[in-house]
Amino acid sequence: MKTARERFKKFIEDFYLVLVLVFLYAPILVMMVLSFNSSKSRSQWGGFTLKWYTQMFESATIMDALYNTLLIAFLSALIATILGTAAAIGLSAMKKLPRTICMGLNNIPMLNSDIVTGISLMLMFIAFGISLGFKTILFAHITFNVPYVMLSVMPKLKQTSRNTYEAAMDLGAGPVKAFFKVVFPDILPGVLSGFLMAFTMSLDDFIITHFTKGAGINTLSTLIYSEVRRGIKPSMYALSTVIFVTVLALLLITNFAPAKPQAKAGAGSFGPNAAPDRGKKPAWTGKAAIVLASFLIVGSVAYTSYLHFSSSHSDELYVYNWGEYISNGSDDSVDVVAAFEKLTGIKVNYTTFDSNESMYAKLKSGAANYDVVIPSDYMVAKMIAEGMLAPLDYSNIPNSQNIDAVYRDPDYDPTNAYTVPYMLCTTGIIYNTTMVENAPTKWADLWDEQYAGNILMFNNSRDAYAIAAFKNGTSINPETPEEVDEVVETLKAQKPLVQAYVMDEIFDKMIGGEAAIGVYYSGDAITMIDDNPDLAWAFPEEGSVLSVDCMTIPAASEHQEAAEMFINFMCETDIGKANAEYIGYTTPMQDVWEVLDEDLKESEIAYPPEEAAAKEKVFTALSDDVNSELDVKWSEMKSYDEGGSSLLFLALLAAMVALACFNIWRKVRRRNRNQY
Repeated sequence: MKTARERFKKFIEDFYLVLVLVFLYAPILVMMVLSFNSSKSRSQWGGFTLKWYTQMFESATIMDALYNTLLIAFLSALIATILGTAAAIGLSAMKKLPRTICMGLNNIPMLNSDIVTGISLMLMFIAFGISLGFKTILFAHITFNVPYVMLSVMPKLKQTSRNTYEAAMDLGAGPVKAFFKVVFPDILPGVLSGFLMAFTMSLDDFIITHFTKGAGINTLSTLIYSEVRRGIKPSMYALSTVIFVTVLALLLITNFAPAKPQAKAGAGSFGPNAAPDRGKKPAWTGKAAIVLASFLIVGSVAYTSYLHFSSSHSDELYVYNWGEYISNGSDDSVDVVAAFEKLTGIKVNYTTFDSNESMYAKLKSGAANYDVVIPSDYMVAKMIAEGMLAPLDYSNIPNSQNIDAVYRDPDYDPTNAYTVPYMLCTTGIIYNTTMVENAPTKWADLWDEQYAGNILMFNNSRDAYAIAAFKNGTSINPETPEEVDEVVETLKAQKPLVQAYVMDEIFDKMIGGEAAIGVYYSGDAITMIDDNPDLAWAFPEEGSVLSVDCMTIPAASEHQEAAEMFINFMCETDIGKANAEYIGYTTPMQDVWEVLDEDLKESEIAYPPEEAAAKEKVFTALSDDVNSELDVKWSEMKSYDEGGSSLLFLALLAAMVALACFNIWRKVRRRNRNQY
């Protein structure tokens, strides 16, 4: 009969286990439910649907990313397993001191930060003149997978007996045959465990892949990350659900499969008093498995080599754009990339980025060459100044004449030699009419204490700075570090009122009524208002930021003529219409505006009235000193908490020390008790 104390202890243990499982699997269950939600909102149920699964299989982008992810994971795990197993066997034959040194070196990649490994590998590839792509990702994944395989195989090698291997040699078996007949069956569980570990690590990796991938290739992790600006599509939920269910099914089949009859006691082990008895296995089973595995491996490698190495680069165009920033065929839209490929016969490798800064860093490093890049205005000015963009031959881009004259000869491209405007948007205030009594009219309303805890601000230093600068009546393009310091102090004063600093998270928070007021881009505001009619938009009296995303050609492009063909295609009226209606942003082409859907055409959010447009300001490139000061002050402002964070840190540190002391006391007490 259990005592009350034992029952209580059992209850706590079970409760803790259930709590852990809830925290682990509740997010997955939520994701699975959302994959059947007809609404794109993550906070509102719109009814049951399977359309996201249909879109998933119809999306060439997702399927390519899935294919790359699985193929890289399989090949890297396979190669790492072969190399890691061979290395483990070699280490096991070493003397203790060199083996210890080698194992210590082997552990370094596992203890090292992923970002350090990713950057160092990228720099190594660049230094040796290796263009980033499929092969560099594969090599990087093999590099960080090998140590995990070795750690899985080494314990199994220690459990084997060298005597049996030597006995097989004495009986006439060659070294290879003796290894595969005697040693390999015993270490096979460790080898398989290492393979699964390597496969999982490769499948899950993002940071190292992000730094070692080049133009024209995405994995699921990098694809999802690049779509943050516009929000992750529900089709990604469907894809994740399919992967999770597949893995779960395999685990259930493995765990509930009929068990093999147990061998007699002592059989199959290696020791002085035990002889191996592995039982008889059908010969055809092993041979068929080997043949099938070999066929799959050779076929996968050959097919991958054909796709990624044997194709003619001259027939390919590498496009680098924001995530979800082109009509892609979903929701009955036009697949612009597919239409261009069909018209010209040129293969388009479409890759996405999440910010101007990450795009700039990738091009600046020389890690990858792209043919068409779509940066924002201030980044365009920076890239022109540094010679990173090629002048355009506008005779190959006759449709560029469709661009409204007001957007020609801009400050960021004063000679109008490097850019063709793609899309425009403005910043403004979006608010919930049921939670805000008086409609906001100026940026200063975001500092109103009545909205404390209900304000959403940009998680973006440049846009957040511009809002505070508008409030203060200063320039959104600071010229000195002192200007930056003054404006950041204004942001610091606002921070206690802010619920969260967000980017794509604003969609769910505003649509679901989790916040009263926020700031974002005009095109995205249209999407949010469509999903929640209680939302409204306001152009602040002080003015707003006009962002112009431009089509450009990098100076390193090897296919400028094809790139100009693509830009010209994007400026066609029907293609411009498809992009404008799908994205929701403002088109710079008058002829496109004239054929837009009437609701979008007459929208004052996408096409603001003249009085609002007259107050729009454009970002320009900042000097290195000012840019550095802005980054530093923004980080300081985000961590600023009037001492609250310091107190919390000290409290957590004290709790950790107390817990460590308690565990030491328990161990000492248990050891003393055992002595008696």
